[in-house]
Amino acid sequence: MKIAVAQTKPLKGKILSNIEKHEILITEAIQKNVEVIIFPELSITGYEPELARQLSIDYNDPLLDNFQITADDHNIIIIVGMPVKSGNSLLISNIIFQPNKARSIYSKRHLFPTETDIFSKGNTSCQLEIAQNKISLAICYDLSDPIHSLEAYQHGSNIYTASVLNSIGGIDHDLLTLSAIAEKYNMHVLMANFIGESGGYECAGKSSAWDCNGNLIGQLNHENEGILILNTENNQTDIVYIH
Repeated sequence: MKIAVAQTKPLKGKILSNIEKHEILITEAIQKNVEVIIFPELSITGYEPELARQLSIDYNDPLLDNFQITADDHNIIIIVGMPVKSGNSLLISNIIFQPNKARSIYSKRHLFPTETDIFSKGNTSCQLEIAQNKISLAICYDLSDPIHSLEAYQHGSNIYTASVLNSIGGIDHDLLTLSAIAEKYNMHVLMANFIGESGGYECAGKSSAWDCNGNLIGQLNHENEGILILNTENNQTDIVYIH
């Protein structure tokens, strides 16, 4: 299976411009026969907690319908990040578009301390099945709780993905954490991160992929938008940058 993580430079609160950039990267993935593409945390808005409530939508909002059309037309799973309304709660969510299925959602279960006054915790795990693979999703601070990756393993996942905002100061710790998850549970692991500035953080890029032994087998740089593609059958990676 070919699975890709996207690395983007978000424009603060510019939903339509960010969607356009997503579509460019998804087109690159389709041309490479990618079956799943995963974007960073809150990729559609950028990581902007102070703007999240006014930018938030219901996850079924027609604003994102084109992602479903693309998923249907090109047989690709697309996973984007968005602040989502749920009653009176505000969630940090991945919205998941699968071919010819109703869209679904995974919401961040472990909040960073600065997020707790704004967002609510999600309360469900997420596992996708495609081509005899099981993929578990994590969002950034989910990685702080080892039970999260343990549950992915217990549910039979062989691929673990993390949509993050990771700063230059925090990237090395999470790279080690994700490598350790791959080695401990014999899973492929991938991480999608931003470049540029978002939410007051200088983002580190370095979106990455690890093999089932915890070896880093592909990594984007810290300055360009693009996609990193992992072929899980042969551990080969491919990189596409856009300018």
